[in-house]
Amino acid sequence: MSDSQEKLSNREPFYKKGEEYWSHIEPTVNGMLGGFSQLSVIDTKASKRFLNQYFPLLEELNAESRLITNFKNKRCLDCGAGIGRVTKNLLLNFFECADMLEQNQKFLEAAKEYIGEDVYKKRIGKTYACSLHKFQPDPSIKYDLIWCQWVTGHLTDTDFVAFLKICKSVLNPEHGLIVLKENHTSNDECDSDMKDSSITRPYWLLIDIFKNAGLQVVSERRQYKFPKGLYPVKMFALK
Repeated sequence: MSDSQEKLSNREPFYKKGEEYWSHIEPTVNGMLGGFSQLSVIDTKASKRFLNQYFPLLEELNAESRLITNFKNKRCLDCGAGIGRVTKNLLLNFFECADMLEQNQKFLEAAKEYIGEDVYKKRIGKTYACSLHKFQPDPSIKYDLIWCQWVTGHLTDTDFVAFLKICKSVLNPEHGLIVLKENHTSNDECDSDMKDSSITRPYWLLIDIFKNAGLQVVSERRQYKFPKGLYPVKMFALK
């Protein structure tokens, strides 16, 4: 497998630079989206339609359905959660409890206010304040969904595969899914951004990484209605 980022002389400086970049970003929706806060509503609508193929909205479920043992809207994990933009606007519409994985403690603190303190206390479970490549989940928790959006570009290829394997190990074995929503290049090459230590991979490399992690693509869908000039964005359901 092509390992685009392993060409870097040392992986730790690569990760350190990424952490430093995000430490200077404001804990707002605009900060999370790199100045494109206007995309949040469009992004969320498309994500909701994609996710609704596999999980009903909580508002569509009655009390009896929430008591059955195989109820699949119990718990999710938001990876690269930031201040909780996706958690609040998407995931809590589908899942009773959401855990958050985010390396920046400042963002996790801001999430309490952004999500709302009452909702946060009742429906946010565990928070993991660490980078994806250092993620060590609680093995006693099984997730119905693990959502990764605009964050895996901060992983080396090898660590990306390892991270997906870890995620797979804590999925609900009956119906758990990983959904990856990510930019990809329009050609067969990787684009590197040394400013924030990230890489945008081509479609073929994403598929190769999924395969190496032992995951299959259940479905995929392109994000539409984004402005011209931005990278193509795709959603992948994996298991």
